[in-house]
Amino acid sequence: MVGMKSKMEIKLIDDQGRLVLPKEWRQKYAKKRRIILRIEGERIIIEPLKLPDLTKFFDSIEAEIKSDLSNWKSVRRELLEIR
Repeated sequence: MVGMKSKMEIKLIDDQGRLVLPKEWRQKYAKKRRIILRIEGERIIIEPLKLPDLTKFFDSIEAEIKSDLSNWKSVRRELLEIR
């Protein structure tokens, strides 16, 4: 966490155990309203949920096929047989 700006606040917890996260933090890190809550002994660590970027897998496939790629029907038939 080198170079990370640190800020400390004292917060109140309501009767149901809720607290309000700072607005600036929510706007920057919790736009989709999902977080990771980690409990480590007496500490609670709150981190933004970062979903993996799956777009690198779009439009890509790895398969060993013998068909000529210019003949889509034979490629499709062979891929269906692999399943």
